[in-house]
Amino acid sequence: MEVPAYAKLNLVLEVLGRRPDGFHEIRTVLQTIDLADRLTFHPASGLHLQCDDSSLNGEANLVWQAAVRLAKSRNIQPRAYIHLEKHIPVAMGLGGGSSDAAATLIALNQLWQLNLSILELSGIAASLGSDVAFFLAGGTASTAGRGELVTPIHPLPSVPVTLICPTATFLDKTSRMFSRLTSGHYSDGERTSRLEEILGGDEFVPDMQYNVFEHVAFQEFPELDDLRLKVESATGAEVHLSGAGPALYFLPSSEDEYQRVSHALQHSSARVYLVHTI
Repeated sequence: MEVPAYAKLNLVLEVLGRRPDGFHEIRTVLQTIDLADRLTFHPASGLHLQCDDSSLNGEANLVWQAAVRLAKSRNIQPRAYIHLEKHIPVAMGLGGGSSDAAATLIALNQLWQLNLSILELSGIAASLGSDVAFFLAGGTASTAGRGELVTPIHPLPSVPVTLICPTATFLDKTSRMFSRLTSGHYSDGERTSRLEEILGGDEFVPDMQYNVFEHVAFQEFPELDDLRLKVESATGAEVHLSGAGPALYFLPSSEDEYQRVSHALQHSSARVYLVHTI
């Protein structure tokens, strides 16, 4: 069985405040794009995971953890050979690991003939990570809590997106982003609600996009700000972070804009993709 695991963008990302459990309460609108990892599953006598990026092999991978927790939920032994072919850049704010985990839950639910519903899988997904539950269905959805509370909304039509992924390493990126947020950056979720309303009317207004981490990311990582300025200078587009970054994107885009960005960044440490919402 071969399944895709699609990447995501955050069209809106708000932080409402810190929760009693130490995590942050968020509201966000997520959108899958057609940049995808590929996972292949075979019956096996035990659990085996092989990735074309050997640094991602082992029990720390969310694919492995998803398989183990799914099997444990039905008191069976996890038996599968899984091959993971990575195309989504790692640690970019694109949700690659979470999407891989969701694809694993869906595929092994069929391979092991467990017949669990999406609702039942969602409980396991929420225990694995904030975005995993969203990827069980993908498309366009708003999420709340830590990201585990998912509400599908009217899907965005297929729109071209120029995606920019720095190749530089941003150490402790997510924790540094959250640590820089202050109460002045917190909001009430109104931007998310407004975009839900707009999408419900079967339209999309690009200037409704918002990511709270843009208030701090470009100060925390000056090299990321340099990329942003080059992209905006080449296209005039307003560039946004996905998640806590460092991936940047703008939509709608075009082949011409993609080529202009590729040319502008040809001597920069970044990969540029032309993808589509899906």
